[in-house]
Amino acid sequence: MNDKAIYLRDIALDAAQAAWAEQRRAAGLDRPLGVERVTLDAAAGRVTAGPVYARLSSPHYHASAMDGFAVRAAETAGATETRPLLLALGTAARYVDTGDPIPAGFDAVIMIEHAQRLPASAAHPDGAIEILAAAAPWQYIRPMGEDVVATELLLPANHRLRPQDLGALAAAGHAQVDVFRQPRVAIVPTGSELVPPGTPVKPGDIIEYNSLVLGALAEEAGAIVTRLPIHHDDFDALLASARAALREHDLVVLNAGSSAGSEDFSERVFSALGALAVHGVAIRPGHPVMLGVARADPEGPARAVAGIPGYPVSAVVTFELFCLPLLRAWQGLAAPERVEVEATLTRKVVSPAGDDEFVRVCVGEVGERLIAMPLSGGAGVITSLVKGDGVLHVPRFSEGVAQGAQVRVALRTPLSRVRNTVVAIGSHDMTLDLLSDFLGRRAPGQRLVSSHVGSVGGLLALQRGEAHLAGCHLLDEASGEYNTAAIAQYLTPGGVDVVVLGFTRRTQGLIVARGNPKGIRALGDLTRPDVSFINRQRGAGTRALLDYELKRQAISARQIRGYERQEFTHLAVAAQVASGAVDCGMGILAAARALDLDFVPLTAERYDLIIPAALFDSARLAPLLALIRDPRSGFAAAVQALGGYDTAQMGVVLSG
Repeated sequence: MNDKAIYLRDIALDAAQAAWAEQRRAAGLDRPLGVERVTLDAAAGRVTAGPVYARLSSPHYHASAMDGFAVRAAETAGATETRPLLLALGTAARYVDTGDPIPAGFDAVIMIEHAQRLPASAAHPDGAIEILAAAAPWQYIRPMGEDVVATELLLPANHRLRPQDLGALAAAGHAQVDVFRQPRVAIVPTGSELVPPGTPVKPGDIIEYNSLVLGALAEEAGAIVTRLPIHHDDFDALLASARAALREHDLVVLNAGSSAGSEDFSERVFSALGALAVHGVAIRPGHPVMLGVARADPEGPARAVAGIPGYPVSAVVTFELFCLPLLRAWQGLAAPERVEVEATLTRKVVSPAGDDEFVRVCVGEVGERLIAMPLSGGAGVITSLVKGDGVLHVPRFSEGVAQGAQVRVALRTPLSRVRNTVVAIGSHDMTLDLLSDFLGRRAPGQRLVSSHVGSVGGLLALQRGEAHLAGCHLLDEASGEYNTAAIAQYLTPGGVDVVVLGFTRRTQGLIVARGNPKGIRALGDLTRPDVSFINRQRGAGTRALLDYELKRQAISARQIRGYERQEFTHLAVAAQVASGAVDCGMGILAAARALDLDFVPLTAERYDLIIPAALFDSARLAPLLALIRDPRSGFAAAVQALGGYDTAQMGVVLSG
């Protein structure tokens, strides 16, 4: 028997959704799962299974709204400050506290502050009150049914219960409420390479966290989740586990094993227990998703099953597209409404022609426009889920979206957060992450997001009005000055006036393995045949600095093994060295220290923040600039602690 599964079909997204929906309809899995009655203290977040009517009026009697005296309004007529009126206690006036029933025959309340209590007298044995103004009928009285009248519709069906709803239910005489049964979801992580979080790892081990992410998504949607232990790649064991899960759960999710590898058993498991409606969908990420219906036993109840890809972004995208709508429908809920905004795309997105693609983006507001910055699209890049503010859907057959295009973004974060964002596009530096952390703590609600496209890319973003600032360290070979010539080249012709704000001087050099086993001491060593190198991307200031030094020392780039291989951040270069993939790379001392590597210093350079003059004094940048310039903030000291930084000019306007 061939253990290698193949895709059944690779079909369009809407066709896949329809095929699974039809299969579930035929199996009776297209409607809420049942009704149960729960006490109000357990009802928050649950969904009403039918309309709920008030059993009791609220209030269910005429109640005093104030501490004071119940009176008959007609008997207070004519009372003024110049002609006070006395009302006998017990007959014409009776004391009531807030919430007390109004005595029969009385129809108004006078606040205690507006009445003078008099002692008992011959004319008034129980005492009296003196009032200086007449009372209007029903003043300061909550009439019966003011809030809710018995038999009135209190809550509709398919309503997700909020805290205030629970109070209304109780006030209207309910102690319990009928709600749809919560879906029970089992998530089965599969793969011999998986290890639990917190386990010491070795090469080849993959930390299993998809079940945490998918389980939390299901719980947010109202499901009861069971996260099963990791299952190694054993067909019989996985089949037995899936069968047991089907007996107790409405949806069983096998995570990983949905592709076509020799140890991808999900398709065989589902085929042994039921039938797949879908195996392979034309989406990116998430191609190899499986969707079907299965039974633990031939006569047992039908259950929904899904085989979710193992890469984390693929897992989340497919779970959001297919499983979350099902979980909500089982509880009588429509799909959640997403706020969509129109934004300008900061760089081109290339998409396969035949696939729907879902791209995570950061979103910020620059001037009058919203800006969408695409994040790394790799299916294994979970940080794109962490950093992303929204999702850009690139429809199939569109072949991508051009830079500068207006796109629709479905937000996953509040619009208010987007509008409190400082957008930095340009050269990468570790201090930007530190600055983001300090800003968030000093000015809650404010944030800094950075896109690392190199110094030239940052200046071009400023030229297009797509960023509030750009980190830049471009050395001019002719003058030996930093950034001035580049600003004149990229910004001045377009009439973009900028302020150059001093930020740091930092040490650049060669990042090498701990102990420097290859004995790399200078740029000339990069030409040795036993030394491999990794470069920064074109347009990066670090690459410009390297090229300048190579030219100055008459070293040909063609002699360097790995010169054309590139990464986009200093930490990414350091990670390549730490992994042993290369012997060295050009970068900053702080990146070498962060990954416990050695460092060969070559030169110091200026790293400035370039800010459009029109934005420099804006309210958006004020908290950030105040933080940078405040010597008591602790930010400069934290930067220096990273290693290789000089902050003497931090916050100083160098030009503009």
